[in-house]
Amino acid sequence: MLHKRVLVIAGLILSLPAVPLMAQQSAGIAAPAAQTPLEIRSQQIVGVINGTVMPEDVFSEAFLAAIPAAQLTQLSANLTAQFGPAVEVALLDPRDGTSAALEIRFERGLAKGGIAIDPAADNRVTGLVFNTVDSLAIEGDTPEQIAADLAALPGSVNAWFAPLDGGTPAISIGADTPMALGSTFKLYVLAALAEDVKAGKRRWGDVVPLTQRSYPSGKLQDWPAGAPLTLHTLASLMISISDNTATDQLIAVLGKKRIHDLMRDSGHADPAANDPFLTTREFFTLKASEPEIIAAWRTRNVAGRVALLLAEVAHSRPALETVNAAFAGGPKAIDIEWFASPADLAKLFVHMRRTGDPKVFDIMAINPSATPAIRANWDYIGFKGGSEPGVLNLTWLLRDKAGALHVLTLAWNNPAASVDQGALEAIAQRILLLPR
Repeated sequence: MLHKRVLVIAGLILSLPAVPLMAQQSAGIAAPAAQTPLEIRSQQIVGVINGTVMPEDVFSEAFLAAIPAAQLTQLSANLTAQFGPAVEVALLDPRDGTSAALEIRFERGLAKGGIAIDPAADNRVTGLVFNTVDSLAIEGDTPEQIAADLAALPGSVNAWFAPLDGGTPAISIGADTPMALGSTFKLYVLAALAEDVKAGKRRWGDVVPLTQRSYPSGKLQDWPAGAPLTLHTLASLMISISDNTATDQLIAVLGKKRIHDLMRDSGHADPAANDPFLTTREFFTLKASEPEIIAAWRTRNVAGRVALLLAEVAHSRPALETVNAAFAGGPKAIDIEWFASPADLAKLFVHMRRTGDPKVFDIMAINPSATPAIRANWDYIGFKGGSEPGVLNLTWLLRDKAGALHVLTLAWNNPAASVDQGALEAIAQRILLLPR
């Protein structure tokens, strides 16, 4: 589905006290402190993650009824594949005798969450949640190793991490290869609006009534028709929470041709790949259409596709359940998308800086998708990402402490299987933590 791709990441912990297993025992030193049930179970969670302890020996029957052991094993395998083996309980902060905040350090990451046990059930674990799993800076990590890890992902990948002024890239994979963007295409809508504002054709404070309605993600799909909204509010919702209705409202205000012209003017190598320019509602409706409609889209020229939109899509509004079902089986016609290469996106940022009102970069920074450690490494971070099954894009505009601008953009497409969001996000974090 088209939605915001937010890196669910928090602060980088460089050193944390381990939970003591036993107090040191020797002459003149206090006797060993007995482990609490929470300490025992937390240590066992490390074993479960690493596959050395069976889930059935740790979790309650009710927990395993909700999340079966096989599912726990798969989730653990996913974690260790991305972050290496679990190393230790890095933090256990009891709230009471039966629950605690919990952090587990992996070889390349830190999982933060909580644990709960039930004394009436042999202190078995009744609750375990990891709210975030953060990548840690890897000693000796290099752009070359990261590029190799990107190239090893199944499907197709492109990547670009370089100064915006055209300096030598630290990472470059398929820089001129266009790939599906998901919601990252909304940067082109934002750029057209910012250009109009700087040219005096519009103001951020202009108010428009809500006339469009798309599908989640977002909030505005549930707002009443005619609700007054400023262009700044629409743009902020489009970028920060990837609101699809806000996006379609801005497309209606600006016009598809205006945005497509902006794409051409910014230096996109193949604007025709995005003609006709789709709204998010059209995107969802096409994906949820009968196979014959999708086949017709693939074989028609631009005029034929426009006619198809008018005949089959303009007045169709499939139920949300139908749209969700279209994506439930994995990648669905990922050739029906918006497309750009890393070079195209870098050129877009150059164009935005030259022709867009500066407030546009404040909007991009509302949701920077960065840890405090990453934020400390950069003076400015703007972000937009997007996805659907088989499609993932993560794109940042960054300014370092010396004032130099950089671009990081990563894309991963696979028509055969859904891509692993966590894997690409973990790699992105490694790039943003590289020493410079």
